[in-house]
Amino acid sequence: MPRFSIIVPSHGVTGRLPEALDSVLSQSFGDFELIPVHDTPTDAPAAEVTAGHQARDSRVTPVHSPPSAGLAAARRTGLHTATGTYVLFLDGDDTLAPGALATLDARLRETDDPDVLHFEHERVPWWEGPATNPAALLVPKTPSGAFHPEEVPRLTGVQLPAWSAAYRRAFLAEHELTFNDGDFTDVSFGGLTMLAATRVAVLRTVLVRHLVRRQGSRMALPEAEHLELLDQVDLLLTRAAELCTPARRTGPLFEQLFALVLKTAARPRRLGSRRRDFFRRASILYRRHRPAGYRAPGGSVGVQHRLLAAGSYPAFQALRGANRAVSGSLARLPRPRGLRTRLRYARALRRPLDENLAVYCAYWGRGYACSPAAIHAKAAELAPHIRSVFLVEPEAVASVPEGVEYAVIGSHRAWELLARATYLVNNANFAEGVVKRPGSVHVQTQHGTPLKKMGVDQSTYPVVAAATGSFTKLLGRVDRWDYNLSSNRHSTEVWERAFPGSYEQLEYGYPRNDVYLTATADDVARIRRELGVPEGRTAVLYAPTHRDHHTGFETGLDLDAFCRAAGDDVVVLLRAHYFYDEGRALGDGRVIDVTGHRSSEDVCLAADALITDYSSIMFDYANLDRPIVVFADDWEVYRETRGVYFDLLAAPPGPVARSAEELARVFADGSYAGPASTAARARFRSRFCQFDDGRAAERVVRRVLLGEPPEAIPPLTPLAERVPAPAAAPLVRS
Repeated sequence: MPRFSIIVPSHGVTGRLPEALDSVLSQSFGDFELIPVHDTPTDAPAAEVTAGHQARDSRVTPVHSPPSAGLAAARRTGLHTATGTYVLFLDGDDTLAPGALATLDARLRETDDPDVLHFEHERVPWWEGPATNPAALLVPKTPSGAFHPEEVPRLTGVQLPAWSAAYRRAFLAEHELTFNDGDFTDVSFGGLTMLAATRVAVLRTVLVRHLVRRQGSRMALPEAEHLELLDQVDLLLTRAAELCTPARRTGPLFEQLFALVLKTAARPRRLGSRRRDFFRRASILYRRHRPAGYRAPGGSVGVQHRLLAAGSYPAFQALRGANRAVSGSLARLPRPRGLRTRLRYARALRRPLDENLAVYCAYWGRGYACSPAAIHAKAAELAPHIRSVFLVEPEAVASVPEGVEYAVIGSHRAWELLARATYLVNNANFAEGVVKRPGSVHVQTQHGTPLKKMGVDQSTYPVVAAATGSFTKLLGRVDRWDYNLSSNRHSTEVWERAFPGSYEQLEYGYPRNDVYLTATADDVARIRRELGVPEGRTAVLYAPTHRDHHTGFETGLDLDAFCRAAGDDVVVLLRAHYFYDEGRALGDGRVIDVTGHRSSEDVCLAADALITDYSSIMFDYANLDRPIVVFADDWEVYRETRGVYFDLLAAPPGPVARSAEELARVFADGSYAGPASTAARARFRSRFCQFDDGRAAERVVRRVLLGEPPEAIPPLTPLAERVPAPAAAPLVRS
């Protein structure tokens, strides 16, 4: 049997799960089994992560536990699978410190394999600030070897998380020790193991690094079942009485448990309307389990003990009222400019939400575009009772299609609509001053699959961070999101890390990409005529991305020279990043500037092949299953200044050209569309086109606007069964 079984529940932490698993697999001590526990065999995002690790290391044994069963059930499932001498638990966003298992094994052998070995851990802030080591204070001075818990009565186990100890598996099985259901399962598990243990040891070394989530511990949130804490307290103190535990041990156990209870009782926002019920039941348990001769602490804490024993909630509330800290208080939101507008917005916020009003916006008001436009169009078809209004900047009004209701951003009418709308859909973010009203639903559609670093992940790249502005304000906007769309598992993981929040991920695909599966040959021909693509020519879309270290648009490529070298039948559709949408005249007639065209989807449909550098357009274009060439002449500079999530050159969607000469050659000799290009594109599509099957907008409308349950949402069409819109020109070159 292996020395260690390491159990890692993964629900809700997919974005950090690879780091957790890698921290185990990279240990110098290799005698272990790694047991990730995820939601279902096939549906959970974590399944792909664990499957990849299992494929490369036979020590990985994934098991499945439904998310509805909670953390306790996931750990129980892992325990049933474990075969190691010792069991360790990691959360999915914890990591083992380098050398942790070797250090732990040495200490276990030194102490002759105790029942439980407690070690220290670090709590690492999710954003900034020093790491803390709370276990250093909780693990008191102990004997150098193994000892009986009676020798150190203040080491009760209830103050330490399950992932701050190693447990001998035979000991757990002998005493039938496992995790009880509920949010506070660590409290009873830690206490019960210490009540049953006869040999305990301590290791004063940090072995686990715990990432503190931006949302904080679930136990501190209002929706947690805080009355379950009292269930765990009752269970643990009842068990201590059954074992006739001496008073020198039950005193510290009682005090530590009720310190948790009083901490919860003093935060009424956690308890809501149940705070009196919580206090009343806690008072009953306090009197029932108070050890004989127990003396409460001194000072204000002792007063709280006496008030709890007396069941006097009003007095307790008055005592704590002055010191109550309201955690997570919101900074004052910037208000709309102009006194009249502020007054109108404030007045509108006092009116009830309009349950049949949806407000859309794309690219900060640049026009009717992207996924918000696709959802808007589908809502008109499936939810015609919803009034849909698009917000645009004044200069974009002329581009709004006929029949689409719109409002100008910043106008009185726009602010009134934002105040009253139940549904708000955006591919960027609404203005700072927009208030997230109870009952309103914000949908963040995103506008691309991330290759470059996004959100708070940009903070370590100075050029990008300076352009991003306040990350605090960014996260304030993220806190408004109720739903966030994803087109592949890679995006799901990145959004979780880059935009930490409490929103729900909808792995529905990007609505803007639906057209790549629904457009016809006639649509493609029409768009090419509108753009001026000569009949019979091969249209190559050149779409370079924005570079944060440049001050303006640079093509990065001599397009005239490329056309001459690539072949007489090639024309280039130039689409600069939307930051540079002013018109320009380039080339000798074989270069068509489509930067100002409203729809990037139309431009992609018109193109027979794509050249890009690091733009996210490659992920969308891959849905068409047409050739893609990566022009990576400055990859190293871009990677260092902007930051990327994976090595594009190691897993490209097609040929990679590192110079203009190489780029022209792959078109001149036809290799841009050859077998190697097709194979690379197939691998790329399987990874990044997972959820884009042409029905993303329908899924969003049904789930969000029509309120249909998840099980009623149309299932994904397998990638092999999807039929992309046909290209106009043949790909075989002479």
